[in-house]
Amino acid sequence: MKFLCIECDEQMHFGERQLPGDGTLAAVFRCPECGREVAMLTNPMETQVVSALGIKIGGREVPEQPFELVRGSLEGGREGAFADAPAPGPVRWSDAAVERLAVVPSFVRGMVKRIYADYARERGIREITPEIMDRARTDLGLEGM
Repeated sequence: MKFLCIECDEQMHFGERQLPGDGTLAAVFRCPECGREVAMLTNPMETQVVSALGIKIGGREVPEQPFELVRGSLEGGREGAFADAPAPGPVRWSDAAVERLAVVPSFVRGMVKRIYADYARERGIREITPEIMDRARTDLGLEGM
C-alpha cells in the first residue's frame, strides 16, 4: 500500500509510527514535495492482524535481496532440495552405444544424442550403453520411432 499526495502526485514517505497504548497504531506519512502529512490509524483488531502477519509499518529495515520473492516462496521446502541433485557432468558413451547412434540419420542424430544424454543425466547415469538406450526409449515412449 502506498500513499500519494493529491496536490503533488508524489509518493508520500513514511514519517513515524506510534503505539498509543490502547491497542491502536498510528503511522504518519509525509509528502517530500510540499511537506503535507497524512496519518493512518488502525483499530485494535487491525493492529492485531498486522502484528500477527509480521508486517512492519514504516518500510523495510533490511535492503531488498536478489530473488527474495522466489526465496520466500521456497521457504519450508525440503532441506537440501537443490543440493541433492546430481551434479551435471559429461556422460560417457560406450563403444557399442556410439555404433548404434551412428545408424541414426545424420539430420536427427544430434537431437537423439541429446535426448539420451539428458535422460542419463537426470537419472545420474554416467555411461550410456545400448541397454540404457533401450530403457530410455521405453521410459520416454519412443519405442515406435
